[in-house]
Amino acid sequence: MTTPPLPYLDPSHLTAALRDTGYALLRPDDVALLAGCSLPDLATLVPSWDRLELDDYLKDGGRYRRRRHSCFIDDGASLVQTPHRAHWQPVEYNALHGGMHRLFAPMEAATVANPAWERLLRALGAACSAVTPAQPWFVEAHQFRIDTADGIGRPTPEGAHRDGVNFVAVIMIGRHGIKGGETRVFDADGPAGQRFTMTEPWTLLLLDDAAVIHESTPIQPLGEHGYRDTLVLTWRAGSFQGENV
Repeated sequence: MTTPPLPYLDPSHLTAALRDTGYALLRPDDVALLAGCSLPDLATLVPSWDRLELDDYLKDGGRYRRRRHSCFIDDGASLVQTPHRAHWQPVEYNALHGGMHRLFAPMEAATVANPAWERLLRALGAACSAVTPAQPWFVEAHQFRIDTADGIGRPTPEGAHRDGVNFVAVIMIGRHGIKGGETRVFDADGPAGQRFTMTEPWTLLLLDDAAVIHESTPIQPLGEHGYRDTLVLTWRAGSFQGENV
């Protein structure tokens, strides 16, 4: 059985796609080009995924998710990390974990100091500003590892959702010894949608959070053990979620 090709987009159509369909999927080479660095440059960020901390907040009782979380402000001229703060979402956007101030381990200083990190975030921030000229952007960065140590791992235990921000990026970092993990993107106000499985490291899905809902299906091991690593970034105008809660 053949796998249908992924609906990759030429980066020259990125702004139009976000305005017209609410999402865009870019090839790894185009992500590196957009960030102004090479894929080997981006790969220097990857070892930090081996040092994520256990997520102790999962309400389903699972121990399949490790993560780190940090926040930044992008004013168009610079990217500045903020003092470490909890992650918060309203229950309207996350019925499972909404309303909780979840304080995760911060990203490692060496990861944030890596030149590829700032180049990637500032390039994607500029892509968001091409659609909605709202700066500064309040940016949250989440490093995730979903593993199959308990037999199944759930990338989005809250199900299909929006995040309550302006834009969301889901970047594939790596898949090892798993099946599943299909990405699903659907029109927030209609039946149109796409399903595909991101497999190549540095594949990027960029979403207009008001226009679409998204989810990733559970993963299962192909052998004894497996895992799926992703980087999720969000951009919000005005403030971080929960800043005044």
